[in-house]
Amino acid sequence: MKIAIQAADLDSPRIDGTRVYLLNMLNRFGELSSSDDFFIFHRENFNPKLEPKKFPNYQILQKPFPFYWTQIKFSMELYKGNFDSLWMPMQALPFVGRKNLKTTVTIHDLAFKYFPEFFPKRDLLRLNLFTDFAIKNSDKIVAVSQSTKKDILHFYPGIKEEKIKVIYHGFDPDLFQRKFSEETEKEILDRYTLSDVQYVLYVGALQPRKNLEQLIEAFEMVRKEKHRLKLVLAGGKAWMWKEIVKCVNKSEFRNDIIITGTISFEEVAVLYQNAEVFVFPSLYEGFGIPILEAMASGTPVICNQNSSLHEVAGDAALYYKGTSGELVFKMKEVLESKFIRDNLVRKGSEQIKKFSWDKCAKETLEFIKE
Repeated sequence: MKIAIQAADLDSPRIDGTRVYLLNMLNRFGELSSSDDFFIFHRENFNPKLEPKKFPNYQILQKPFPFYWTQIKFSMELYKGNFDSLWMPMQALPFVGRKNLKTTVTIHDLAFKYFPEFFPKRDLLRLNLFTDFAIKNSDKIVAVSQSTKKDILHFYPGIKEEKIKVIYHGFDPDLFQRKFSEETEKEILDRYTLSDVQYVLYVGALQPRKNLEQLIEAFEMVRKEKHRLKLVLAGGKAWMWKEIVKCVNKSEFRNDIIITGTISFEEVAVLYQNAEVFVFPSLYEGFGIPILEAMASGTPVICNQNSSLHEVAGDAALYYKGTSGELVFKMKEVLESKFIRDNLVRKGSEQIKKFSWDKCAKETLEFIKE
């Protein structure tokens, strides 16, 4: 089978969960099915941190084009290639395509339907246009959680349920369960002034849906009692990030709030492993890979109670119902009780056994080939 894959998002300088997902799929597809030929299309140069493995049955095809790359250049390449199947990992689909080309689209989330105010107007228009077309016109849909499947059926009641398959994400145990040398740990922690202090950690993009202003407010209340505590926001600036940075700069504890920017996978792993607690205050997630990464790192987890987060964390996290006061209470519970921390870590080590990139890749490839 000749399978075309749109991989242009791996060219991006920003690393997020959707790009980590695509990278992990491409790092496995070639080995999973050596009898199939994969045609990996992208636009510019791969981000060096997101460059996929090469297999004998891979053709990596770089096709530069100045604008509307997916709809013009990539669409033209699909016509020329006579492919059997197309996988679109980023909830879009060329508007023009061959009728006999089987198409599979991954839908990561429909956050823009619930929180349109958290997206720039231009992005919101694009997301609605591309996602609407992809969901309605693809042959098959991968939903990354039951929550996302439910959202698809809610916002697109005309879609047949049997068209959708739920396939969970995974995590990288080799990275997040790695034992780093003392020198490496010290170098990374020193880089962010985190040696010999306790810190609360968030990992992910800086954008309004992540609800980081509430986390900052909760941290301030806890910090008044715990003088050696810091807050680390580990991730790159996505969109509408300025209000988050403004909130940090206005804080009386701004010197104890660290925004790392985009950092390496190794740095993220060390930050997870040395954090007192990982807090994921997001208002909505299609999946929530950082939860698994924190659990794999042996770090207790606190989550907001919404969307897919309970599917991912199960009973291995403490949940709060959206208020800063309740988040403060949960943070204090974890910071002050070794029993609670140890219990969450133990449950987390069991919860992560349900998820893996190997399983995700196998199920995804089988679905694409059906």
